[in-house]
Amino acid sequence: MSHHLVQAENLEYAYPDGTRAIDCINFIITHGESLGIAGANGSGKSTLLLLLNGCLTPTSGMVRIGDFPLTVKNVHDVRKRVGTVFQDPDDQLFMPRVYDDVAFGPLNMGLEQDEVDKRVEAALKMVDASDIKFRPPYRLSGGQKKAAAIATVLSMTPDILLLDEPSSGLDPRSRRQLINWLKTFQHTKIIATHDLDLIKDVCGRTIIISKGKVAFDGPTHKAFSDERLLEENHLEKPLSMIAHAPCHSS
Repeated sequence: MSHHLVQAENLEYAYPDGTRAIDCINFIITHGESLGIAGANGSGKSTLLLLLNGCLTPTSGMVRIGDFPLTVKNVHDVRKRVGTVFQDPDDQLFMPRVYDDVAFGPLNMGLEQDEVDKRVEAALKMVDASDIKFRPPYRLSGGQKKAAAIATVLSMTPDILLLDEPSSGLDPRSRRQLINWLKTFQHTKIIATHDLDLIKDVCGRTIIISKGKVAFDGPTHKAFSDERLLEENHLEKPLSMIAHAPCHSS
């Protein structure tokens, strides 16, 4: 079984009031890909991630992880392979110490304490956060909280990482550090964000979503070089791709 393959097949999702958030989306993400999902507010990015990790059940269509469809029966097993980092770290940090948060998943997998300790150490080291292991989460900075939240997922050793607005609320230094971490991770990565510069730096492929539909699926450089495509989907070209006029002293 290829745990790394992620497929959306005629995927649709409607809210209870009938509003269609995801409208017949199809794609396949293969082992080792880094995929950016871009779109304006309300386009369906976060809803799509929740469908991919089984937090939401499609109205129709299906999600496949590896060779099998994601169902209520196998969602627990799938989540061992698919790790999700939510937009707000406080949604993932709820224990007295960072160590306890990072150890929570491995402990619930029934692992021995020695193995749990090894996973905690390894996960925190991957995000340069070993020094906050015994600190309470509420006393951390925004960047430290983000690092701890990512570590809680890494300790589960997933094959696939889903990240929702990972750079949200970070200062420039913490954001750059996050990008550097993401570049080193060997996981298959699916990143939903407004931060197009982050997508440009990390993801070779981009899907642009508009009103729940795929408006573009292809190379990131092609998407972000198409000013008409960006304008039609209420997106701005990444700042790093905008040529600034030189400053002249008066």
